[in-house]
Amino acid sequence: MTFAASLAAAAKESGIELTNAQLEAFTVYNDLLVAWNEKVNLTAITAPHEVAVKHVIDSLSCYDEQVFPDDAAVIDVGTGAGFPGLPLKIYRPGIRITLLDSLNKRLNFLREIVERLGLAGVEIVHGRAEEAGRQKTHRERYMVATSRAVARLNVLAELCLPFVSMGGHFVALKGAQYRDELDEAGVAITALGGRIADVRTVRLPGLDDSRAVVYIQKISATPGAYPRRPGLPEKKPL
Repeated sequence: MTFAASLAAAAKESGIELTNAQLEAFTVYNDLLVAWNEKVNLTAITAPHEVAVKHVIDSLSCYDEQVFPDDAAVIDVGTGAGFPGLPLKIYRPGIRITLLDSLNKRLNFLREIVERLGLAGVEIVHGRAEEAGRQKTHRERYMVATSRAVARLNVLAELCLPFVSMGGHFVALKGAQYRDELDEAGVAITALGGRIADVRTVRLPGLDDSRAVVYIQKISATPGAYPRRPGLPEKKPL
């Protein structure tokens, strides 16, 4: 089965409506991902069906029109190969997306995709979250911060909540350990100005593994001490 056919079937099973133009855009994305992956380590997942389900549909599983209104400013922290940020942009072109990553090779890949697809309203930023989260141009400037497969939730909270504006959300796509991560992240989330607004379990087509999307709302300003210097959130989580 081709990538486009796999994605169309998986989207239908997940209740996600994709236009022909979106299927074509995701096909270009997949083709470039596979080609670039031969020279830059972007993903261990390259089989068409797995990319469709484990990357694209998984990324879109976090979309909620109440959390991601049209024209929302969104930052994808530790975007890597662009997940979930670029699939969200392709799915809902009205959002404005910033893709943040510390590795330039990945960002070069993302620049080619953005150019090939002619995507407007995409900013690509090279840097670490601990540093960008302290800059006036980024701190508390986004309605949504997303992150996927970057770190445990107590670490991610420190990396992502400083970007979120009051009333906005930090959206974390988590795997099978999400319950344990929620338990250990409570102190950090509160200290950083957030509260858990919702936890939605996710079942991807054809997979039996456990995963969830965690929605954390920003209810107070993140104290100026956070995020701490690079590396410290991972070494000494809150």
